[in-house]
Amino acid sequence: MKKTQISRRNFLKLSAGAGTLLAAQSVLPASLAAGRLPAIVTAQSARPTLPYGVHSGDILADRAILWAASDRPARMIVEWDTVESMANPRRITGPAALEMSDYTAKLDVTGLPAGQDIFYRVTFQSLEDVNVMSEPMMGHLRTAPAAKRDIRFVWSGDTAGQGWGINLDFGGMRIYDAMANLEPDFFIHSGDTVYPDNPMQSEVELADGSIWTNVMIEEKAKVAETLHEFRRNYAYNMLDENVRRFNAQVPAIYQWDDHETTNNWYPSEVLTDDRYSVRSVALLAARAAQAFFDYNPIRQHPTEEHRIYRAINYGPSLDVFMIDKRSYRGPNTTNDQTEQSDETRFLGPDQIRWLKQQLLGSTATWKVIGSDMPLGLIVRDGAEHFENGANGDGPALGRELEIADILSFIKANDIRNVVWLTADVHYTAAHYYDPNAAQFTDFNPFYEFVSGPLNSGTFGPNDLDNTFGPQVLYVRAPEEGQANLPPSAGMQFFGEVLIDGATDLMTVNLRDIDGNILFTQEIEPA
Repeated sequence: MKKTQISRRNFLKLSAGAGTLLAAQSVLPASLAAGRLPAIVTAQSARPTLPYGVHSGDILADRAILWAASDRPARMIVEWDTVESMANPRRITGPAALEMSDYTAKLDVTGLPAGQDIFYRVTFQSLEDVNVMSEPMMGHLRTAPAAKRDIRFVWSGDTAGQGWGINLDFGGMRIYDAMANLEPDFFIHSGDTVYPDNPMQSEVELADGSIWTNVMIEEKAKVAETLHEFRRNYAYNMLDENVRRFNAQVPAIYQWDDHETTNNWYPSEVLTDDRYSVRSVALLAARAAQAFFDYNPIRQHPTEEHRIYRAINYGPSLDVFMIDKRSYRGPNTTNDQTEQSDETRFLGPDQIRWLKQQLLGSTATWKVIGSDMPLGLIVRDGAEHFENGANGDGPALGRELEIADILSFIKANDIRNVVWLTADVHYTAAHYYDPNAAQFTDFNPFYEFVSGPLNSGTFGPNDLDNTFGPQVLYVRAPEEGQANLPPSAGMQFFGEVLIDGATDLMTVNLRDIDGNILFTQEIEPA
C-alpha cells in the first residue's frame, strides 16, 4: 500500500517526552500518577507538561479531533502541516485545559486537506504565567480520502481488564506497538476501553509460579465511583509508553461497552455489589460517560452531550457506523419476550432509526458496523439472565427482535457489503451468518469478525446461538478449563482490514500480540 512514509524513529523520540512517568518501578508517586506536580515549584517545573501525550480521533475528510492533557491550567495551542518538518504550519489557539475537564483539552480542527498525512504539534501555554510554554509534542493523523485509495485500519477491544495492567517486565501493553507497526489509517476501539470495575494488585502469581507485576496508582486499587476515579482509569492506560506512541501516530474511533462503568450494567440497575457505596448505576454511568468524553478524542454531538453512536465517512470505499448497545438498553432479563417493549430495548428506537437512515443513505462501497458486542454469541448475566442479544437457539426473541429488524431492513432495501466488527468476548473469531442455517431467515448473508483482548484476560469461546445462523470460520481461544489467561500467555488479538483502492476487495486479517496473521478472509464487494 503506497503511503507517505512516516518517520517512526522521530515519533518514538518525540513521544518519549511523555514517558517520564513510567520509571522502572511498579508504584508511582500519587502526585505524578494523578498528573499533578509536587508542591515545590521550581523554574523548570513551572512549565506545563503533557503527561499523557497527544491523540487524535473521529477523522473525516476535512477535520479531526485533537486531544491532549496538561498538568495545570493551560491553553492548548495547535500547529499543523502536511509535511513532517512543519515548514509552514497553520496555528490555532485552542481551548483552556481547566479543572472542570481534569485539565484535558480537545480541538475540532477543520479545513484539513482530504486524503492527506497531517503532522501536528500541541503546546500548552500556562494560564498562571502566559509567558511560560510547555515543550511541544508531535502527532500524526491521516484524513479520509476524497477519491478511492488503499485503506488499512485495525480494531480490537478490552484494555487493562481482569487485573492485568502495565507490566514493565513484559514490555507494557506491547500489542499497541504491534498495531502501530502496520501504520494503519485509523483504529477502532470496540469498547471496554478501561476497567474501573476491575481493581488491580501490584503483584499476581501466575500458574507457573512467576509473578506478574502491575504498575499501580491509588485509583486502580478499588472500584471507581467518583468522577475522579473514573478519569484516573483512562490516565492509567496512557501511562503505558506503547499506548502513548500509538496514540501519537494513529487516530482512533471509540465506542464503549460495559466495563467503562461496571460489569453488565444497564441504566435502571441498582447494584447489590458490596464493593460499591454508590449503588445507582445511572449515577455511575453519568460519571463514566463524562470521563469517557474527557479522555478520548471523540466529537461531541450538538444536541446530545454524551451520544456515542455516530458515523465516520471515510471516503468512497468506506463508511463506519459506531453503535452503542449499552446506553439505551432495558434491564438484563430472561430475554425471551415475543414482542418488543421497554424490556427488550437494546439499541433503542432512536438509534435504530438513525442506523437505518445512515445505511440507506450511504454511497460507500463498504458499510462497517462497529458493534461493542457480537450478534450470535451467548453472554450471560447470572444463571437466568442474558447480557447480550443472543439467548439460545430458536426464533428471534427479546433483544434479538431489534437485530432481526435491522437485518430485515438491510435485505429489503438491498443494502450491500455490510460487515460487523466487534470485540467484548476476549478471544478472536470469524463468523459467517447464513440464513440457510438460521431460525430467523429474512436477511442476506454477512460476515462478523471478533477480536480482543488488547491487554486483559483471555476467555472463551462462547456458545453460539443459531437464531441468525452463525457459522464459525475460525476461532482462537483458550483450551477448555482455561480462563482469564494473562497477556503473557500470548493470546491477545487485534484485527486488520484492508480495502484495495482499485478493486474495493476487502481483506480481513486476525492477528496476535506480535502482529502475526492467524486467519485471512477476502470478501469481494457485491
